[in-house]
Amino acid sequence: MKLGIIGPAAAGKTTVFEALTHEFAGPGAKNETRLGTITVPDTRIDTLSEMFKPEKTIYAKVEYLLPGKKEGKKEAGADLNWIQVIRDVDALIVVIRNHAHLGYDKPEPAADFMAIQQELILTDLAAVEKRIERIHADAKRGKGTDKEELELVEKCREALEAERPIRRFPELVGSKLLKGYAMLSAKPVLVLFNNADEDETLPTESGIFSDETCMVIRGKLEHELAQMSREEAAELLEEFNIAASATDRVIRKSYEILGLISFFTVGEDEVRAWTIEKGESALEAAGQIHSDIQKGFIRAEIISYDDLIAAGSMAAAKKAGTFRLEGKTYTVKDGDIINFRFNV
Repeated sequence: MKLGIIGPAAAGKTTVFEALTHEFAGPGAKNETRLGTITVPDTRIDTLSEMFKPEKTIYAKVEYLLPGKKEGKKEAGADLNWIQVIRDVDALIVVIRNHAHLGYDKPEPAADFMAIQQELILTDLAAVEKRIERIHADAKRGKGTDKEELELVEKCREALEAERPIRRFPELVGSKLLKGYAMLSAKPVLVLFNNADEDETLPTESGIFSDETCMVIRGKLEHELAQMSREEAAELLEEFNIAASATDRVIRKSYEILGLISFFTVGEDEVRAWTIEKGESALEAAGQIHSDIQKGFIRAEIISYDDLIAAGSMAAAKKAGTFRLEGKTYTVKDGDIINFRFNV
């Protein structure tokens, strides 16, 4: 899972990136594109590891990508080639300044967000129009054309011309024919309002953001917290009424906007978290581990994390009847512990 961090100048993108990843760079690296990989904290994995005492414990990972910047630029969207850099991310975090900043006008969250969204929409519109022209040119030359694809890209153009991002249209986002377009406005978005230390409130322009997933981060404060010891950070968290660190909160929202869940595999050799899309089947989950398991799938032995903890052990869970066998079409639930039976 990879998320791109974008936003206007002085929004605090670097501050947020470093607060999330705990990767701090000196002034010489401020214009470079940076990628930070962090472990997804999960107390369930901690508990399972204590229970099974495996040789290895493997947590899920998430990557945050910060595009490089142009020197001396202050206008919105001034990141160097940020459009190209974020093409392959799974979702976008749009950092919006919601606090006073020396040398800049008062914060205008709605205008800043709309400026970034407009860039995404215009980039997608240019790509869609180019594709439509090519399809019509192929048709004139007698080349076969995909009528369904043409219909879909025309729907995209209609939406984009109306200044509506593609992510508003599930049928377009989910279309296999459009996957190769990698449209930026189709990517899930988390709007992250960067507030002052004492401010926990969302902006008042609720209508503009009513269709978005939004949260507040006190970037400067969280940046300081990320550089403290656990004990020092705990005191500051309490002082500023912060229930969980920025990393924990943003990861939870990242999973939410991407529609992701975790299932687990356990044993003496390894306890591991696997990330899949909500709604995936046992067969699809098996493929996340290895294609051979998917090809040779027989059954999935499943118990929920809660049932295992309530029983106290695998043996007790089997005795209690909470361990069950499921077939290929079973929909995996968040927290399922799965052992796949397969034959290759």
